[in-house]
Amino acid sequence: MERTATGPVAAASPPPAGTPLSDGTAAVFPALLDGMPRQRGATAPAPVPLEVRPLPLGARLWRLLPTPAGTPFTFAYAAVLALTSALAAVAAPQLMNVLYQNSSTDVSHLVRMPAQVLLASALWIAGGIFSPYTAAFVLVLTALERRIGGARAACVFLAGHVLATLATEIPVGLAVLFGHLPASSLHRLDYGISFGVAASIGALAGLLGPWLRWPLLTVVGGLLLSDLAEFVDPMTDWGHLIALTIGVASWRFVRRWARAA
Repeated sequence: MERTATGPVAAASPPPAGTPLSDGTAAVFPALLDGMPRQRGATAPAPVPLEVRPLPLGARLWRLLPTPAGTPFTFAYAAVLALTSALAAVAAPQLMNVLYQNSSTDVSHLVRMPAQVLLASALWIAGGIFSPYTAAFVLVLTALERRIGGARAACVFLAGHVLATLATEIPVGLAVLFGHLPASSLHRLDYGISFGVAASIGALAGLLGPWLRWPLLTVVGGLLLSDLAEFVDPMTDWGHLIALTIGVASWRFVRRWARAA
């Protein structure tokens, strides 16, 4: 409404679009006005596609390493392993021997305190921080966690660690029970992250393309078979192959988890 000196006067509505004006032009009004809701039937302009630029090489390399926000499970686990490795490097050999013995997943400890030794044995890196399994742990667990999440990556790792340990130690216990092995076989040093790493490699292979998957499995499987053929530590070598097989057997689950993630 507009107000004049004599009283309110209704505001004149604008002429319809296309109505001839006094100057000979036609009235043209936009279909949409700023601040007004979109009219029914009006079409929005097509969005302008954004340019997708590849990540710089440095950023891509950085994603290969664990970070607190991106891969919290791998980052926290790697920090724990770094601490235990530092302790192993500076502590007295007698102390480390006691710690390794109490963390060993041999038959004797598995019978008496299975949960404790299964957890404690995964806190050490057999061979120290410069073991090849250290680099494999960091790279493989980081890649796996980025694809399926931290909790699921932990499940894959623990499945390989626990199941491969039981698959190698239970036959030893049975062999001792039936007299095929001496009683000393019940007491041995068996600790480290290698079974969990082997299972994680097998699981990660299922998320890679065929040109990466099969060469990876061929190389890793060949190395494990070569170690077994040397017959230096056949129980551990069998455990590595079993753990790798457990990872491969999890492909259906990790692929489903990757799609969900």
